[in-house]
Amino acid sequence: QVQLVESGGGSVQPGGSLRLSCAASGRTFGNYAMGWFRQAPGKEREFVAAISWGGRNTYYVDSVKGRFTISRDNAKNTVYLQMNSLKPEDTAVYYCARRIYDSSWNEAHDYDSWGQGTQVTVSS
Repeated sequence: QVQLVESGGGSVQPGGSLRLSCAASGRTFGNYAMGWFRQAPGKEREFVAAISWGGRNTYYVDSVKGRFTISRDNAKNTVYLQMNSLKPEDTAVYYCARRIYDSSWNEAHDYDSWGQGTQVTVSS
């Protein structure tokens, strides 16, 4: 497994922006697709976005399309989630994970090496 450390969370007002980072240890980061998930209190973990190993292909849940952008820098072993036009319903703990199975992009069981998460709170 690889170790993943998320950062960049915080509290913002509706309409604000945050940029999450996920730093990975190890030398195989560039070999794997990566994903972001989130979990709000009392809810199940939800897929947010994913990016292929080379960064060419990206995938988003419908609720964040046009507002969030996933990207990666393999030289820095880091994947990012730029979140714009944030809404209160985006409030959650955000996790990054490494995709290890090819069956789907949005199922948590296809990912491993979950980070500890970073809290995002959107409130006025």
